Amino acid sequence: MPEYDVIVVGAGNAALCAALSAHENGARVLVLERAPEEEKGGNSYFTAGGFRFAHEGLEDVAQDILTDLSPVETEMIVLPPHSREFFYNQLMDVTHHQSDEDLANLLVDNSRPTMAWLRSHGIRFVPMFGRQSYLVDGKHHFYGGVNIEAVGGGAGLVEAELARAQKLGIEIRYNTAAIGLLQGQDRVVSGVKVRTPSGYAEIGAKAVILACGGFESNPEMRVRYLGPGWDLCRVRGTRHNMGEGINMALAIGARPYGNWSSCHACEWDISAPPYGDRWVLDNFQKHSYPLGIMVNLDCERFVDEGEDYRNLTYAKFGREIMKQPRRTAIQIFDQQTVGMLRDEYRIKQVTKAESGTIAGLAELLELDPVRLEACIAEYNAACGDQPYNPAVLDGKATTGISPPKSNWALPIDKPPYVAFVTTTGITFTFGGLQVNTRAEVQDMTDQSIPGLYAAGELVGGLFYENYPGGTGLMSGSVFGKRAGESAASYSVAARAAA
Repeated sequence: MPEYDVIVVGAGNAALCAALSAHENGARVLVLERAPEEEKGGNSYFTAGGFRFAHEGLEDVAQDILTDLSPVETEMIVLPPHSREFFYNQLMDVTHHQSDEDLANLLVDNSRPTMAWLRSHGIRFVPMFGRQSYLVDGKHHFYGGVNIEAVGGGAGLVEAELARAQKLGIEIRYNTAAIGLLQGQDRVVSGVKVRTPSGYAEIGAKAVILACGGFESNPEMRVRYLGPGWDLCRVRGTRHNMGEGINMALAIGARPYGNWSSCHACEWDISAPPYGDRWVLDNFQKHSYPLGIMVNLDCERFVDEGEDYRNLTYAKFGREIMKQPRRTAIQIFDQQTVGMLRDEYRIKQVTKAESGTIAGLAELLELDPVRLEACIAEYNAACGDQPYNPAVLDGKATTGISPPKSNWALPIDKPPYVAFVTTTGITFTFGGLQVNTRAEVQDMTDQSIPGLYAAGELVGGLFYENYPGGTGLMSGSVFGKRAGESAASYSVAARAAA
């Protein structure tokens, strides 16, 4: 008999949730991580640690999620409700109603219970004061739906989950890449083939959960599915998400599912390295563009920076930057808003220029001064005089220019002017495997492949063309927990039958 009931492939948030869930449901669990231990955590490690979930406001979440809030902090917080209906509708709106309804309902309905479950495993949460709120009349007004993060961000989340797994006695093997699935003549998955520094081996189990990310780290697969030029983008996270989990499932007849030609990609400092930096983490991102404008190297605006809250636009605007000359976009601010920029704009690795004039800024950026002055003059003239409020969709819009700026359209006329140079950083890919609501991987005839489950980035069908911020970690947790429950139930029953 196999030594393990469940093998979990991967060691990021989705995988660790699957391992914790399978363990608490009676399974003997082994976690396999392709990376060495010093590069543990997958893409989750590089995130801000933010979660989007359904709740009814501060009093609701303070019960069993934000359990560490002090009375002083509580008095300073304005946290709008994020209802089940609102969460579902936002997911459907940003995906143009292409998200799989069954998977979307599973995600939304299980989001809050899963947050409480994570807290029960020792994961601590705090409000995202620095990134998701504006100070208005002495109170922190939270906006955009993703307002709560794990203590320590994504790195803190993964470290806490790993500590919990270790405390429970869950075995984790690093430098062990799953490269294939074992399957009998009866189609039942019975383990994995692995590659280690010392060679190849096979490990048996009654069930396998694939939770090892998408193909965002693989330049060949990016070009094949996302298109020409995508081999040249930066990767925000781990270098180890090479699509192997997806490919090993496809090799035994799993159904490919979801939006294979699209991905989550955002505004990323042009000086960032090819893959994520484990010290800087997600601080290469530059997400305060709604407070200013973005231009390309031809001094032309190319998106509506105020289309919606940044949580609902940043994951698609990165793809728009890929279409610009030399895959470059420049964010420009003046002194009215530069003090409100997120902390990521103040790291020492930032690519920044500052000048008392627009022409001087253009020269520092090696842009055409005449064209940049004309662009900003046109934008300034189009700004209306409506009241400005960065914490809400304030309707302060431009008129008569294309693209418009639909909210937060302040003229850029208070020097000195500050610019930040960005490119595209890919976060994760949207195409993956089809699963049902038990997280069972489906084959080409819409039947479950016995013993095979999936969670996290490699689940297809949730995100199409765009993505609501904070949904990735939430999805990984919900589907990881569900995959662990299902795999444990299946494997424990198989063990009893044997």
